[in-house]
Amino acid sequence: MIVSASGNKEPYHRTVDYVDLQRFSGDWYVIALMPTVFEKGASHGIENYSIDGEGNIRVRYTFLKGAENPKKKVMYQRGWVYDFETNAEWRVQPLWPLKLPYYVLELAEDYSYTVIGTNNYKYLWIMARSHVMETRVLEGIINRMAERGFNRKDIIEMEQRGTAE
Repeated sequence: MIVSASGNKEPYHRTVDYVDLQRFSGDWYVIALMPTVFEKGASHGIENYSIDGEGNIRVRYTFLKGAENPKKKVMYQRGWVYDFETNAEWRVQPLWPLKLPYYVLELAEDYSYTVIGTNNYKYLWIMARSHVMETRVLEGIINRMAERGFNRKDIIEMEQRGTAE
């Protein structure tokens, strides 16, 4: 049994059928999200995924924090594929000893956007390979995530006028 950070039993999330981790690797711009405490007030978020020599997922999250004179922040996380049949369910360790379930809930066929969610419906990341996403595409994703149980009013857009790099 996996236990979420809030201590609840893990609910089931339907993931995508398969994730090609090599195609998934690289930069993803955070377009909208249900932010963690670290992301409140952040902008220009970019998640970079890479696979190390042991098959682990390395995550580098770069963003700007602060309204006036924003400062560049970088967070590193380590992840593991949990479901090897699909590669769509991971465990990610933002801080030791936490290992949180991450689910690839949506992935465009051309890998142009993805949606990652956590087991407790509190965190969600809508990301794209470009720093912009068509409004109709974003609204469609948000509608589908609300239908799946994520709270629509908690999903906010992240400023992405450029990059944090």
